[in-house]
Amino acid sequence: MTDIVMTESAARGASEPVPFTSRQFRDAMGQFATGVVVISTELDGEIHAMTANAFMSGSLEPPLVLVSVAKTARMHDRLEKAGRFGISVLTKPQLQVSNHFSGRPSADFQPTFSRICDMPVIDGAAVQLAAKLHHAYACGDHTLYVGLVQELQRPGEAEPLLYHAGRYAALESGNN
Repeated sequence: MTDIVMTESAARGASEPVPFTSRQFRDAMGQFATGVVVISTELDGEIHAMTANAFMSGSLEPPLVLVSVAKTARMHDRLEKAGRFGISVLTKPQLQVSNHFSGRPSADFQPTFSRICDMPVIDGAAVQLAAKLHHAYACGDHTLYVGLVQELQRPGEAEPLLYHAGRYAALESGNN
């Protein structure tokens, strides 16, 4: 039998106040280094995309991926309406792509897309995949979207674009 340990705040229940702010929680979760992806979809012939770092594989059989999207994000309703989405795992040279889709576009830069399974994905991404919406789970102020992967491509290998502690980061090269 496994012992289950609960924090005092968890034992009190979700409706009880917690001894930290949303900002403190966000900063603490930011200590987990992640990759950076662009989530994309298409509605009525118009491509919509956003940068995210809340992405993970969910299952190998069947091949499932998860993305977490804030309920206040424009992408939230678009994913549900489209029922399909693309994921582009960004590389270090694609920092400008990440900035563009996180609300910091540059007037002289326009990202380019290619298509897999008729879904737009970022050109040159380390991994490109197309998924069909399989489940959507409410998760506080976000929704966890689970996609059944229909196609994936790995156009090439490059150093990943990483995010840690509220800023972009890089792998340290060295001997292991």
